[in-house]
Amino acid sequence: MKTLLNIIWLVFGGFWLALGYFVAGIICCLLIVTIPWGIASFRIAAYTLWPFGRMVVDKPGGTGVFSLLGNVIWLLVAGIWIAIGHVATAIAMAITIIGIPLAIANLKLIPVSLMPLGKQIVPTDRPFITAYR
Repeated sequence: MKTLLNIIWLVFGGFWLALGYFVAGIICCLLIVTIPWGIASFRIAAYTLWPFGRMVVDKPGGTGVFSLLGNVIWLLVAGIWIAIGHVATAIAMAITIIGIPLAIANLKLIPVSLMPLGKQIVPTDRPFITAYR
């Protein structure tokens, strides 16, 4: 079922959302100072291409002061606009019954689009460690 949802997602919006994140990542990497946001943008782009079967968790040790400061800058510069794009896409997807799970997945992408630094994308079918030992 996850594969079917991912294929439908890819065709009806996932490709364009991922392309937007990818372009943002390229722009951020061209401006040397913003490379951390570029890397985060590429990570979210990969997640946006194939979201079902994966989830976003806090990165172990990744929620420090620098991540918080970087997330605030990202929120003001790009995060709000990307979140608005996710809401608009979710509304369009929720019109049909088949699109409702896609709309929910789109809404689940909003927190990571607002605060991408300090996050990690992990598969849902394998256990993962949430803290360093």
